[in-house]
Amino acid sequence: MSTRKRTLSLRSIEFESTMNDITETTRLLSSHESQIDIISPPTGTTWYASIFLVVNAALGAGLLALPAAFSAAGGITTAISVQAVLMVFIVSSLLVLAYCSDVHQSATYQDVIYSLLGRTAQTICSVCIVLYCFGTCITFFIVVGDQWDRFFFFVHGDDFCHYWYFNRVFTMIATSIFLILPLCYAKRIDFLKYASFLGVIGIIYIVILVIVKYFTSDITPGTIKEKPDNFADIFIVVPVICFGYQCHVSAVPIYSCLKNRSVIEFSKTLVFALIICALAYSVTASFGYLTFGDNVDSDILVSYYPDAAVLVAIAMMAGKTYTTFPILAFCGRSALDSVWCSMLKLPPDEIAMHEKRRRIVQTTIWFLSSLALAVFIPNIGVVISLLGSLAALFIFLFPGLCLLQVAFAQESSIKRWKYWVLVITAVIFIVLGTFILGVVSVQSIMNDVNNDGTSKPSKSQLPCT
Repeated sequence: MSTRKRTLSLRSIEFESTMNDITETTRLLSSHESQIDIISPPTGTTWYASIFLVVNAALGAGLLALPAAFSAAGGITTAISVQAVLMVFIVSSLLVLAYCSDVHQSATYQDVIYSLLGRTAQTICSVCIVLYCFGTCITFFIVVGDQWDRFFFFVHGDDFCHYWYFNRVFTMIATSIFLILPLCYAKRIDFLKYASFLGVIGIIYIVILVIVKYFTSDITPGTIKEKPDNFADIFIVVPVICFGYQCHVSAVPIYSCLKNRSVIEFSKTLVFALIICALAYSVTASFGYLTFGDNVDSDILVSYYPDAAVLVAIAMMAGKTYTTFPILAFCGRSALDSVWCSMLKLPPDEIAMHEKRRRIVQTTIWFLSSLALAVFIPNIGVVISLLGSLAALFIFLFPGLCLLQVAFAQESSIKRWKYWVLVITAVIFIVLGTFILGVVSVQSIMNDVNNDGTSKPSKSQLPCT
């Protein structure tokens, strides 16, 4: 009997240890479980296949807002110069994240934060991811409303919004409930991975459309600036660029899925992917701005008369939005669930038992609250300016703090010059991230309150709106 009791005791200890390990892993990886499921093939990906993953993570709604940001920042030369400077830091921070993730072989962004900065920092990071994903979901709803407005204007006429069933609020709510909400309840979102390819095709089509419209349309542009009205205006484009290039949360799981995981291998992926993104953003913003001048809308597609070619672009952007929203909602919901379970210190069996109920409740609240805010927010510029400031945390501040911690931990084992290179680089990232988060956030809020900058009322509003 004593032997049997000892055996049962040992099994109990082993079971408890296993459950603790599972709980810890779940909390570390839950906020980005969806991204790993989407991008992690069983045998790993090559560096050139990963290019598509990074491009798809970066290109999105920021493309629509950049022309207006170029206008507010003082023209093409100023905006592209700011973009070029930020690109250096954006690429560097992605490499920093890859370098830091190698320290403990981390597989997700939050895993990196936890392994180097601890549980509190991981919780803060989770909250930031929730806020960022929530704000991005709001922009998706606004984009949906914009696209339906243009469609009904073309097929019905300029009095379309006088009919309740064509009205923006109704179309946003109805189509989102039927086309987006059912997809958001899924426990896994693997079935959306193929739609990402179509999303990139849609983005490429929009880039080509903007170029063709510049050369073929007879639109008379408004004022085209050659320099900013004042020095502070150059920072207006910063949050939009940060929003547009924020792929850092997805970059860590993408890096962890490389067949030959190394910083050098990943750097090849980043160079080609970000060149593609930079060309797409710069070309669209430049030709869009030159077409409309300061009359450009915060959503470039809204500025065009909705002919057949524009309607195709509208349909493609709407389709990308409908399939991308569940991914962002899933990431945000998972991060929220991770924080919730951690704060309440729920045991593993209770987490598993009530997972479905939490998922349904969280998804419903997430969907309805973001949809309600989108109804009352006038355009995506209002949201993107604030999201871009928050994106500075993922691009600059968190990577800088992680790199600083790595430097301190390796001080005695690396050469002195390398230690100081790591420390100085980390400090630069921390200072830059803090500056963007603080100063640019305040400027964005002031511009929104004053109806100035990228959030000013649309100059290309539809006749009846």
